[in-house]
Amino acid sequence: MPPRGLPFVCLDAGPETAAGRGVRDAMLGSMENVLYFAYGSNLDSKQMKERCPSARAKGVAKRPGHRLAFTRRSGYRRCAVADAVPGPECEVWGAVYEITPEDLAALDGCESYAPGRKGNACERRQCEVWLEGDPQHPVTAEVYFANPTPDPGLPSLEYRQQILDGARDWRLPQAYFEGALERIQAE
Repeated sequence: MPPRGLPFVCLDAGPETAAGRGVRDAMLGSMENVLYFAYGSNLDSKQMKERCPSARAKGVAKRPGHRLAFTRRSGYRRCAVADAVPGPECEVWGAVYEITPEDLAALDGCESYAPGRKGNACERRQCEVWLEGDPQHPVTAEVYFANPTPDPGLPSLEYRQQILDGARDWRLPQAYFEGALERIQAE
Protein backbone atom coordinates (compact mmCIF):
# COMPACT_ATOMS: atom_id res chain seq x y z
CA MET A 1 0.00 0.00 0.00
CA PRO A 2 1.35 3.52 -0.75
CA PRO A 3 2.71 5.51 2.18
CA ARG A 4 0.42 8.07 3.81
CA GLY A 5 2.98 10.72 4.64
CA LEU A 6 6.48 11.86 3.99
CA PRO A 7 9.03 13.24 6.41
CA PHE A 8 9.58 16.89 5.61
CA VAL A 9 12.92 18.62 6.02
CA CYS A 10 14.30 21.99 5.10
CA LEU A 11 16.16 21.31 1.88
CA ASP A 12 18.32 24.41 1.85
CA ALA A 13 19.44 24.59 5.47
CA GLY A 14 23.19 24.67 5.59
CA PRO A 15 25.80 23.04 3.40
CA GLU A 16 24.80 20.02 1.38
CA THR A 17 26.06 16.71 2.70
CA ALA A 18 25.73 13.16 1.41
CA ALA A 19 23.11 12.50 4.09
CA GLY A 20 21.23 15.67 3.11
CA ARG A 21 21.25 14.65 -0.55
CA GLY A 22 19.85 11.24 0.42
CA VAL A 23 16.91 12.82 2.24
CA ARG A 24 16.32 15.29 -0.59
CA ASP A 25 16.50 12.58 -3.25
CA ALA A 26 14.13 10.37 -1.26
CA MET A 27 11.60 13.20 -1.18
CA LEU A 28 12.00 14.78 -4.58
CA GLY A 29 13.49 12.09 -6.79
CA SER A 30 16.94 11.68 -8.17
CA MET A 31 18.33 13.86 -10.94
CA GLU A 32 17.69 11.28 -13.62
CA ASN A 33 14.21 10.28 -12.45
CA VAL A 34 11.06 12.40 -12.64
CA LEU A 35 8.03 12.90 -10.45
CA TYR A 36 4.60 12.16 -11.88
CA PHE A 37 1.27 13.29 -10.41
CA ALA A 38 -1.57 10.79 -10.99
CA TYR A 39 -5.20 11.73 -10.34
CA GLY A 40 -7.21 9.31 -12.54
CA SER A 41 -6.83 5.58 -13.18
CA ASN A 42 -3.09 5.77 -12.44
CA LEU A 43 -4.01 6.07 -8.77
CA ASP A 44 -4.28 2.30 -9.17
CA SER A 45 -0.84 1.16 -7.98
CA LYS A 46 -1.13 -2.17 -9.81
CA GLN A 47 -1.82 -0.41 -13.12
CA MET A 48 1.09 1.96 -12.49
CA LYS A 49 3.49 -0.94 -11.78
CA GLU A 50 2.39 -2.59 -15.04
CA ARG A 51 2.85 0.63 -16.99
CA CYS A 52 5.93 1.87 -15.13
CA PRO A 53 7.89 -0.89 -13.36
CA SER A 54 10.22 1.69 -11.80
CA ALA A 55 7.33 3.53 -10.08
CA ARG A 56 8.03 4.36 -6.45
CA ALA A 57 5.31 5.90 -4.30
CA LYS A 58 6.29 9.31 -2.94
CA GLY A 59 3.03 10.41 -1.28
CA VAL A 60 -0.27 12.15 -1.80
CA ALA A 61 -0.49 15.65 -3.20
CA LYS A 62 -2.94 18.18 -4.51
CA ARG A 63 -3.02 20.43 -7.54
CA PRO A 64 -4.65 23.67 -6.38
CA GLY A 65 -6.82 25.76 -8.71
CA HIS A 66 -8.10 22.73 -10.63
CA ARG A 67 -11.10 20.42 -10.47
CA LEU A 68 -11.66 16.86 -11.63
CA ALA A 69 -13.63 16.60 -14.88
CA PHE A 70 -14.18 14.04 -17.64
CA THR A 71 -13.63 15.99 -20.85
CA ARG A 72 -12.27 13.40 -23.29
CA ARG A 73 -13.61 10.13 -24.62
CA SER A 74 -10.98 7.39 -24.68
CA GLY A 75 -11.16 5.03 -27.65
CA TYR A 76 -9.28 2.43 -25.62
CA ARG A 77 -11.57 2.59 -22.58
CA ARG A 78 -14.67 3.56 -24.57
CA CYS A 79 -15.71 6.08 -21.96
CA ALA A 80 -14.87 9.56 -20.70
CA VAL A 81 -11.56 9.79 -18.83
CA ALA A 82 -10.22 12.03 -16.09
CA ASP A 83 -8.92 15.53 -16.64
CA ALA A 84 -7.87 18.34 -14.32
CA VAL A 85 -9.40 21.60 -15.52
CA PRO A 86 -8.94 25.08 -14.07
CA GLY A 87 -11.36 25.80 -11.26
CA PRO A 88 -10.98 28.66 -8.82
CA GLU A 89 -11.17 27.57 -5.20
CA CYS A 90 -10.94 23.92 -6.35
CA GLU A 91 -8.33 21.23 -5.95
CA VAL A 92 -7.50 17.86 -7.45
CA TRP A 93 -5.91 15.30 -5.15
CA GLY A 94 -3.74 12.47 -6.36
CA ALA A 95 -0.56 10.49 -5.90
CA VAL A 96 3.05 11.33 -6.68
CA TYR A 97 5.27 8.61 -8.10
CA GLU A 98 8.95 8.74 -8.95
CA ILE A 99 9.63 7.09 -12.33
CA THR A 100 12.52 6.74 -14.76
CA PRO A 101 12.59 8.73 -18.01
CA GLU A 102 12.09 5.43 -19.86
CA ASP A 103 8.93 4.74 -17.88
CA LEU A 104 7.74 8.30 -18.50
CA ALA A 105 8.10 7.61 -22.23
CA ALA A 106 6.10 4.38 -21.80
CA LEU A 107 3.47 6.27 -19.82
CA ASP A 108 3.30 8.84 -22.64
CA GLY A 109 2.28 5.97 -24.91
CA CYS A 110 -0.38 4.77 -22.48
CA GLU A 111 -1.76 8.31 -22.33
CA SER A 112 -1.68 8.70 -26.16
CA TYR A 113 0.86 11.50 -25.95
CA ALA A 114 3.97 12.03 -28.06
CA PRO A 115 6.01 15.22 -27.57
CA GLY A 116 5.63 17.50 -30.59
CA ARG A 117 2.92 15.39 -32.24
CA LYS A 118 -0.28 17.08 -33.41
CA GLY A 119 -3.50 15.40 -32.36
CA ASN A 120 -2.35 14.10 -28.97
CA ALA A 121 -5.10 12.86 -26.67
CA CYS A 122 -3.54 14.98 -23.93
CA GLU A 123 -0.71 17.32 -23.10
CA ARG A 124 1.97 16.67 -20.50
CA ARG A 125 3.22 19.64 -18.51
CA GLN A 126 5.41 20.20 -15.50
CA CYS A 127 3.26 21.62 -12.71
CA GLU A 128 3.60 22.41 -9.07
CA VAL A 129 1.73 20.09 -6.72
CA TRP A 130 1.70 20.25 -2.95
CA LEU A 131 2.82 17.15 -1.05
CA GLU A 132 0.27 16.30 1.63
CA GLY A 133 -1.69 19.32 0.33
CA ASP A 134 0.75 21.69 2.06
CA PRO A 135 1.82 24.80 0.10
CA GLN A 136 5.03 24.75 2.15
CA HIS A 137 6.00 21.49 0.39
CA PRO A 138 5.68 22.10 -3.35
CA VAL A 139 7.26 19.77 -5.89
CA THR A 140 7.34 19.91 -9.67
CA ALA A 141 5.75 16.89 -11.28
CA GLU A 142 4.74 15.78 -14.75
CA VAL A 143 0.95 16.01 -15.16
CA TYR A 144 -1.27 14.97 -18.08
CA PHE A 145 -4.18 17.19 -19.13
CA ALA A 146 -6.74 15.93 -21.64
CA ASN A 147 -7.42 17.61 -24.96
CA PRO A 148 -11.24 17.70 -24.74
CA THR A 149 -13.48 16.00 -27.27
CA PRO A 150 -17.06 16.94 -28.10
CA ASP A 151 -19.64 14.94 -26.15
CA PRO A 152 -17.24 12.70 -24.21
CA GLY A 153 -20.07 11.01 -22.33
CA LEU A 154 -19.54 9.64 -18.85
CA PRO A 155 -16.86 7.42 -17.33
CA SER A 156 -17.68 3.72 -17.23
CA LEU A 157 -18.62 2.13 -13.92
CA GLU A 158 -15.37 0.13 -14.08
CA TYR A 159 -13.23 3.24 -14.69
CA ARG A 160 -14.99 5.11 -11.88
CA GLN A 161 -14.40 2.17 -9.53
CA GLN A 162 -10.72 2.03 -10.47
CA ILE A 163 -10.34 5.70 -9.49
CA LEU A 164 -12.27 5.18 -6.23
CA ASP A 165 -10.24 2.09 -5.30
CA GLY A 166 -6.96 3.88 -6.03
CA ALA A 167 -8.03 6.92 -4.02
CA ARG A 168 -9.01 4.68 -1.12
CA ASP A 169 -5.67 2.82 -1.27
CA TRP A 170 -3.80 6.13 -1.25
CA ARG A 171 -6.05 7.39 1.57
CA LEU A 172 -6.85 10.64 -0.20
CA PRO A 173 -8.63 13.14 2.07
CA GLN A 174 -12.13 12.02 3.04
CA ALA A 175 -13.63 15.39 2.11
CA TYR A 176 -12.25 15.06 -1.44
CA PHE A 177 -13.31 11.43 -1.66
CA GLU A 178 -16.89 12.23 -0.61
CA GLY A 179 -17.14 15.66 -2.23
CA ALA A 180 -15.65 14.87 -5.64
CA LEU A 181 -14.91 11.20 -6.26
CA GLU A 182 -18.05 9.54 -4.92
CA ARG A 183 -20.12 12.02 -6.94
CA ILE A 184 -18.65 10.92 -10.27
CA GLN A 185 -21.56 9.95 -12.50
CA ALA A 186 -20.90 6.83 -14.54
CA GLU A 187 -22.63 4.59 -17.07
